[in-house]
Amino acid sequence: MSAQERTDYQKKIISRYYENLDTITLTKLQELVTELYLAESDAQKNRLWQRVEKAMAKLKVNHAIVRHLMQKKDVRLLAEHLNDWLKRAT
Repeated sequence: MSAQERTDYQKKIISRYYENLDTITLTKLQELVTELYLAESDAQKNRLWQRVEKAMAKLKVNHAIVRHLMQKKDVRLLAEHLNDWLKRAT
């Protein structure tokens, strides 16, 4: 379906999605923090950290912060940064 074939309703939905993409991504990061706390296997944790890295890229987080978080892989540190990002978003 091309952009010309979309109804006005569909265009509004798509527009609202992109307007709220930061909020959606922050919510996903919150869920990932919870999943990381509960993860038991290293393989599971590695997959979740990859998703965290992609989410931070979507949010355009400073590369130095991303690199630091990915090296440490400390869930508490990620949660602290996420808390700061959430405060700035409001």
